Amino acid sequence: MSIEFIDSDAATVREICRRVADRPGDTRTLVIDEVRRLAPLRTAGEQELLTDSALARLGGLGELEVYLRDPDVDEVMVNAGRSIWIERHGALHHVGALESDTVDHLIERVLAPLGRRVDRSSPIVDARLPSGARICVVLPPVAVDGASLAIRRFAPDVRTLDAFTDAGGIELLRSVIGRRCNVVVSGATSSGKTSLVAALLDAVDATERLVVVEDTAELPIEHGHVVRLEARPALLDGPGPITVADLVRTALRLRPDRLVVGEVRGDEVLALVQALNTGHDGSLSTCHANGPLDALLRLETLILQAAPTWPLAAIRHQLARSIDIVIHVERAPGEPRRRLSAVCEVVEPDPDSTLPLTLRTLGECRVDGTFAVLARPNRTRS
Repeated sequence: MSIEFIDSDAATVREICRRVADRPGDTRTLVIDEVRRLAPLRTAGEQELLTDSALARLGGLGELEVYLRDPDVDEVMVNAGRSIWIERHGALHHVGALESDTVDHLIERVLAPLGRRVDRSSPIVDARLPSGARICVVLPPVAVDGASLAIRRFAPDVRTLDAFTDAGGIELLRSVIGRRCNVVVSGATSSGKTSLVAALLDAVDATERLVVVEDTAELPIEHGHVVRLEARPALLDGPGPITVADLVRTALRLRPDRLVVGEVRGDEVLALVQALNTGHDGSLSTCHANGPLDALLRLETLILQAAPTWPLAAIRHQLARSIDIVIHVERAPGEPRRRLSAVCEVVEPDPDSTLPLTLRTLGECRVDGTFAVLARPNRTRS
């Protein structure tokens, strides 16, 4: 059931919190007593909402907590330190505003248990909450209009492949996984890349060992044999960073049957491509791109940035030898549903070719939403 914070109750919640803030005893019991004292004529449901809002303000995420408890809300955002927006069913809604000084206390309360700090000298932080949600905070002077944050929740359950495509598309995806092709899943932000990777991994045999590397752990996995590694940023006055590239190299020593890298967006692309080209078949990763060909071009660019002395022709041959399939996923127009847009096979160029990489389309989504299978993968890795 959706829960909405009632703006007219904000003063009541503040007064409840003021009264119980410094009192000893069980916080919930104290709050319930004050709710009954200050709002005796409210219904049981309204009193429960006041109680939850006060408890969230005292020890949770304040006014944002009620939205994060709503199972239909995917993301909660605060703009310029005040304006609250939520994403529900793929659409953005403005739902209220925080008090002028609330966001600073909220950020401090959230980050302190995580051992993270954000201030004017280090105004950006990206972290994972104990609930599994991901929080990104940006403070002034980088955030020009005031502190801004975004909290993205991830579905705890793995979506099945039929949530993305029909029977033809499912058969093609299972064929790609069964042939142990190396796969890159591309798409725009919030297009369903992570969810599709989770669905693909659900089709992997339960006896295979997965080693998953992520910058921020967010991939829901229901698999019996999995090792999960999460990068660590540099901490102020603390140990140095552990990067995704470091973890990819470590993952290769953990005997993976399949290597899974949550997202490629930096120097880790070198470690990943070299791993895929040295016998680690059936691996998966994601990258932001507008289409399958754009994904390959972006990977080219990332490699050039990480290794500027490499010849472009050598980079293209390395990519073609490492990546077999590019799967593109997108949001259905006008709908919150994510769908499989295209499955393409990377065409390996001639050894002496200096031409850009090309793709062979194996299947694509039609205008009517059905998925047309046009060919089967040629590549099969042992």
